[in-house]
Amino acid sequence: MDTFNRERNFRGFITGLSVGVLISALAVGGFCVARNFYLLLRMQSEQASADAQEEESVVNADTMQKMKTIEEVIDSYYYGEETSSGELQDGIYKGMVKALGDPYSEYFTKDELEETLNSNQGISYGIGAAISLNKEMDTAMINSVIEDTPAEAAGLRAGDIIYKVDGEETFGMSLSQVVGRVKGKENTTVHLTIYREGEADLLEMDIVRGKLIEAETVQSGMLEETNQIGYLRITEFDTITVDQFNEAMAELNASGMKALILDLRSNPGGDLTAVVDVARRLLPEGLVVYTEDKAGKRKEYTCDGEHEIQIPVAVLVNEYSASASEILSGAIKDYNKGTLIGTTTYGKGIVQRINRLEDGTAVKLTVSAYFTPLGNNIHGIGIEPDIELEFDYEAYEKDGTDNQVEKAIEILEGKIS
Repeated sequence: MDTFNRERNFRGFITGLSVGVLISALAVGGFCVARNFYLLLRMQSEQASADAQEEESVVNADTMQKMKTIEEVIDSYYYGEETSSGELQDGIYKGMVKALGDPYSEYFTKDELEETLNSNQGISYGIGAAISLNKEMDTAMINSVIEDTPAEAAGLRAGDIIYKVDGEETFGMSLSQVVGRVKGKENTTVHLTIYREGEADLLEMDIVRGKLIEAETVQSGMLEETNQIGYLRITEFDTITVDQFNEAMAELNASGMKALILDLRSNPGGDLTAVVDVARRLLPEGLVVYTEDKAGKRKEYTCDGEHEIQIPVAVLVNEYSASASEILSGAIKDYNKGTLIGTTTYGKGIVQRINRLEDGTAVKLTVSAYFTPLGNNIHGIGIEPDIELEFDYEAYEKDGTDNQVEKAIEILEGKIS
């Protein structure tokens, strides 16, 4: 258990013989003609239906032929670095998903899927920094830096914009594509070109990738010079977060915590199950969150209230608090279990699911929207704090003062009995 100085920053398309016989034959012949005509119409109808289905499908004879033509044109005229057939195929699959216009849906190659799953486990094979999406600039950003890692040693900071990776611009790349380029084998070097607000020039950094790192997603401690106020920061929600959170809360309670500052600033979200499990350690009995898919099917996540927190809580949020962190802060606000301080959150109120394919690749698709306990869908809107307060960067740079933490202390001091 650390003791925190309040100036620290926490960053899946017959011929007949008689008239009677003749008449009979004609009748039978007429039946046969009618029957054959019916069969012909049926066959034509079925073929037309099949053709219609094929035309409605993205994968039809026309698109197959066009892809073949494009491939031949590339083989004949493209002047540039040779691209393998596998890479072109991946490009086709990625393009189909990208055409949805949803920045959260994407196609994963086998390697990208492995990296994504490892990331959800809170495991990093790279430089020791969490990467998220900067909403305003629509590009990758350093979300947080793990202590004692290559990223920290290189001087990376939360908020740094990743402009290039090994000389390749990141604009237009998905988040997982950027992460895949930053990560790599241990002891290899990645070159990052960084844009940092306040710097006149871009920053160039060579960072040697480190060994397997298990992320510390929870940081906690008692704040100095306060009336027993605990501080707990969650940087993202991974499967390891729940145990780390429970351990931290046990230590804070053992230290006599009378009030809690829950810091969700710049938390990009993560695993839905993890955030629900954390919420169950704080909320009263009832809904934590519910989701609805395209068919209107609803799924509820509830809390039994057995671990409802009984001390005053202040929750710090900002414009980079997204997804799972908005589920937690939204539920706390709906139940009036804490005071939200900071700026309006990111506004990501949708849920993605990874759909594995038989060849080991996968498609991640947005499959539902989530709603807070009171039925609010905050997608594209965000959650407004109870106390609007911009972070004072100048004060922090000057002497380490975190004005949002200071405000939280002020609010909690007035509520401690």
